[in-house]
Amino acid sequence: MPPRGRKPTPTVLKLARGNPGKRRLNENEPTPDPTLGIGEPPTDLPQAAVDEWNRLGPELEDMGVLTHVDRHTFIAYCRNWARWVDANEKCKALGEVVKAPSGYPIQNPYRSIANKAYQQCKDFWTEFGMTASSRTRIDAKPRRGGKTAADIRRERFFGGISRHA
Repeated sequence: MPPRGRKPTPTVLKLARGNPGKRRLNENEPTPDPTLGIGEPPTDLPQAAVDEWNRLGPELEDMGVLTHVDRHTFIAYCRNWARWVDANEKCKALGEVVKAPSGYPIQNPYRSIANKAYQQCKDFWTEFGMTASSRTRIDAKPRRGGKTAADIRRERFFGGISRHA
């Protein structure tokens, strides 16, 4: 069941605005440090899936949200991405409306495939914290060295300059 209510403002935006609502920030919002990577893409992935693997995989690993335990989930995501790309290409080639065997115009069946694949991709994006609002809902443990993800974000945002100086 999807979360209810307004999507939270990402912590980095709250920091940039000076936290105008003075609400508690999620001190454990993740900015994870990658440990083990996901390796190379499987050899049986379609080319669009391999391209997405190479485009997005390194970024998610750097964020620390994609590790070796997520490999199968990421494979499924990349397959859905390729399915979405393929179905959209077929819609572009055949048109959004095609003739049914009865001769009546109908929505291209590939549009339904594309829409379903896109919805499944959106589910993965939320799981991997790939949207601004979904990152605020993830509660991660403090990183090694005693710094929380919020501490690290503040350092990155303010360039290592103390806000209280």
